[in-house]
Amino acid sequence: MSSVASASHDHSGSHDHSVDLAVDLLEILVADYPLRDFAVRLWNGDLWGNVNNPRFTFVLKHPGALRRMLVGANELTLGEAFIFDDFDLEGDLEAAFGLGEYLLEHELELTEKLHVAGILLRLPHSDHRRETSQLKPQLHGKAHSKRRDRDAISYHYDLSNQFYRLWLDRRMMYSCAYFQRGDEDLDTAQVQKLDYLCRKLRIQPDDRLLDIGCGWGGLVMHSAKHFGAKTVGVTLSHEQAELAQARIHKAGLHRQCEVRVLDYRDLDRSEPFDKIVSVGM
Repeated sequence: MSSVASASHDHSGSHDHSVDLAVDLLEILVADYPLRDFAVRLWNGDLWGNVNNPRFTFVLKHPGALRRMLVGANELTLGEAFIFDDFDLEGDLEAAFGLGEYLLEHELELTEKLHVAGILLRLPHSDHRRETSQLKPQLHGKAHSKRRDRDAISYHYDLSNQFYRLWLDRRMMYSCAYFQRGDEDLDTAQVQKLDYLCRKLRIQPDDRLLDIGCGWGGLVMHSAKHFGAKTVGVTLSHEQAELAQARIHKAGLHRQCEVRVLDYRDLDRSEPFDKIVSVGM
């Protein structure tokens, strides 16, 4: 059984009915969740759930937080709700992922769905997020059309190379690293990933390799320098391509590899490749 511990009181005597709605909603959503090892702290300070010994605490920042997160819920809505400070997490963050997956994947009965929808509609809208047109890409056209993909990639990756340098490895790899032992630093783990990919592709000297969605050229350069491949990388980001080409020339690899600003669907079909790779595109 879950419990609610009141940590704050409204001295005016009025009651925030959004608290009751939020608690009712939580009870329905996690009724079948096997791990009751977490707590939820509401915007007024009330605690719900395992209030005595939680592995993590799910913090709702305002009365409309659950509505923001769960209307049309998917990985994107949950991620954006976190970015916009609709909620926060305290404690064991890894443990919280299990709850997130459960909320996205658990199928409610029809009557439960209707009950949840009714509660969500009664929760308040909130201007907490203060969205502006600059925060979202202005995308038009059919999903994965060439124009829409170009605009989406430009919005995301042409933000600035300086921004990505702040938190990526020195090769600026944008996909997961390969930690063979678990104690490597990020640079080492990314090199291990590049080696793993090249070995998995069985690259031989003078193989022509196409890297679709090549980013800042890390795999393009690695396959050329260490495996002797002749590599072409394509990206829709001008910032990525400019930096990649500069790095290629600085490393003296311009005779072996190149990066083009090009949609892979516009490649010359007569251009031959022995191997094709796409990492996280």
